Amino acid sequence: MDRLEKLCIEKGMRMTDQRRVIARVLSSADDHPDVEELHRRAHAVDPHISIATVYRTVRLFEESGIIERHDFRDGRSRYEETPSHHHDHLIDMKTGKVVEFVDEEIEALQNAIARKLGYKLVDHRLELYGVPIEE
Repeated sequence: MDRLEKLCIEKGMRMTDQRRVIARVLSSADDHPDVEELHRRAHAVDPHISIATVYRTVRLFEESGIIERHDFRDGRSRYEETPSHHHDHLIDMKTGKVVEFVDEEIEALQNAIARKLGYKLVDHRLELYGVPIEE
């Protein structure tokens, strides 16, 4: 049983065979797939999984806090397991590749800015959009 499947069970979710397949596909993803890509991968495991089932399952997982939805300005919602540690994203505007990163200087600067403005930072998302530097 993978991590996502365990989280679903811990939250009292009924795990059908199709939900189990979708959870496993999400757990094994090393990218940020959209619903169509999740459907393609899940359908390869179980040809009876419909796109509607994937949409419903993704919405259920998101509402339960098991996965996070990202909109990286490409018109598609993309998903990842809710991370156990904070990270930010750099999106390659040419290829759509998403690079996850952690930078302590950026984190400190964001906290300093919030304090300077009279706030305690409780959450944030940082998305950087770029193109490769041509060499």
